[in-house]
Amino acid sequence: MRIVHTPDDPPAKGFYALLTASIAPRPIAWVSTVSADGVLNLAPYSFFTVACADPAILSVTSIGRKDTYRNVMESGEFVVNIGTESLMETMNATSAPVGPEVDEFEMQGLTPDPSDIVSPPRVAEAPIAFECVRHDVVDLGTSAMLLGRVVSVTVDEEIMADDGLPDFDILLPPSRLGRHQWGYAPRTRELPRPRK
Repeated sequence: MRIVHTPDDPPAKGFYALLTASIAPRPIAWVSTVSADGVLNLAPYSFFTVACADPAILSVTSIGRKDTYRNVMESGEFVVNIGTESLMETMNATSAPVGPEVDEFEMQGLTPDPSDIVSPPRVAEAPIAFECVRHDVVDLGTSAMLLGRVVSVTVDEEIMADDGLPDFDILLPPSRLGRHQWGYAPRTRELPRPRK
């Protein structure tokens, strides 16, 4: 038997809980920004994906107008860092509800690595970083979708495979699941697309 829910008739835990527990795993953008006062900010976002390949545009959705949103609106720049399984707890810790005067890099003992093009630094401990400039911002009810055009990508050689791309089994990027669950997917399977 199937159970039907609508936004007007949500499950007991709420529609957000149903969405996030059903649409999983979700990759995590560890977004670094800098405020107008020069304070570094770092926060994880699981409403994240590639929005376009040409031009290269990433999409990060902020639920509410948080520090990341405000900083991107002020500076027009941000960096999407891709973490690893070993960084999961630190990534989660940067989601703590602290004030805009708090530097999450300093709070978590992370190393700001100067970016090549944009002002916000990369996370030195993260093996991949996408430097982005604001392409557009789409207001979606209580959320805002930040679209960033990629202007530079930095990748650690240690995670690269022979074909010149990141090796998923080495990178082990963390993801968000439902409830308070995080995960990573060490199991992969080759499955080529069908040809005509």
